[in-house]
Amino acid sequence: LLTAMMASCVTTRNTDYFQTLSRDTTLNNFVTNDFENKIQAGDILGMKATSLNAVEDGIFNQGGAEMGSTGSGAGNPGFLVKQNGKISLHRLGEVQAAGFTRKEFAAQIKDQLQPFMKDVLVSVIFLNHKITVLGAVGAPTVIPLQTEQLPLIDALVLSGGVTEKGKKNDVMVIREEGNQKKVKHLNLEDASIFGSEWYYARPNDIIYIKTDQEAAIKAEKRNSLQSSLALVASGIGLLLIIIDRIIK
Repeated sequence: LLTAMMASCVTTRNTDYFQTLSRDTTLNNFVTNDFENKIQAGDILGMKATSLNAVEDGIFNQGGAEMGSTGSGAGNPGFLVKQNGKISLHRLGEVQAAGFTRKEFAAQIKDQLQPFMKDVLVSVIFLNHKITVLGAVGAPTVIPLQTEQLPLIDALVLSGGVTEKGKKNDVMVIREEGNQKKVKHLNLEDASIFGSEWYYARPNDIIYIKTDQEAAIKAEKRNSLQSSLALVASGIGLLLIIIDRIIK
């Protein structure tokens, strides 16, 4: 009974998301999802062409002379962007890819394939881009990122969410830009996160959820005390049973 009473008296900090968000409201200056990543050397592209010529489709989609592996098995090869910024494609030979967005490059390839494939459609995705989520989350993971970016909340959900010991008000994002690594601390308890350019995680971002050390220490002490009290209560119960047997 004493153990249960002590556990019920412990106060916990409210760690809900978006605590400052008013009910039934409209957010202004919401960050837009219009970032488009440029293809660069070392990228591995997943490309698919679909036309009225199934034979040509099959040959093109098998890949070029320079293939890249995503590291997830032989079933996921792609078109490797070489150091000169080009990729090798069936019918087209070496084509410049670096410097274009996915949409721009897909449109360019579509135009160049028109003489060989009727009513062709081309799609391009990234195969080696990723987001790493670690720290106080349910399941630290590496998330494949085939498009340009992913909402931070989605990344956390895919990694099992922030644990009870995680600090939602101090989420660290490490982003690589050129030869620099930028670090940003975000507060997911504040609704202003929706207006931050860091709300969307980008390729190769590292998201780290810090542990609330004070809360973790308190929880450890509380668990230790509860265990000790349980042992004491068990010992007293056993002693009372023995005394009762002796008296009888």
